[in-house]
Amino acid sequence: MNPVELHWKRLHRKALLPKKQTGFASGYDLHACIDKPIELNTMPQLIPTGIAVETPPNIDLQIRPRSGLFSKGVIGTIGTIDADYRGELYVALYCLPNLGKFIISNGDRIAQLVITTLTEVKWTEVEELSKTERGSGGHGSTGING
Repeated sequence: MNPVELHWKRLHRKALLPKKQTGFASGYDLHACIDKPIELNTMPQLIPTGIAVETPPNIDLQIRPRSGLFSKGVIGTIGTIDADYRGELYVALYCLPNLGKFIISNGDRIAQLVITTLTEVKWTEVEELSKTERGSGGHGSTGING
């Protein structure tokens, strides 16, 4: 399989290239690129990464939370990077109320960049959808955690 070529630009001299931590990791870690530590609290804050990317139109670039931070009470929001965006990548982070605060330092791994392929979709309106066992059952309707 040929790798997709993504162009990236270093916007700050301290910026780090997104990097996989293991050979089978699905995401590339994004790093904080900041001059001084940032104290997170319960209000979301945008943490700069110091990089911009250029993706082909058929590539979906998503910023996803890191489970290691989540296990400490730090929440990262999901973000989509559209193919026509050329600005700096930022990661929105905040703390759960019971954590109080959390310090982010330059170079810290703050999110993952996950890359997938997009496909064109033709939307077709129909009178009825096919039947399934689940049907229109919503959250918790399968019995998992609910």
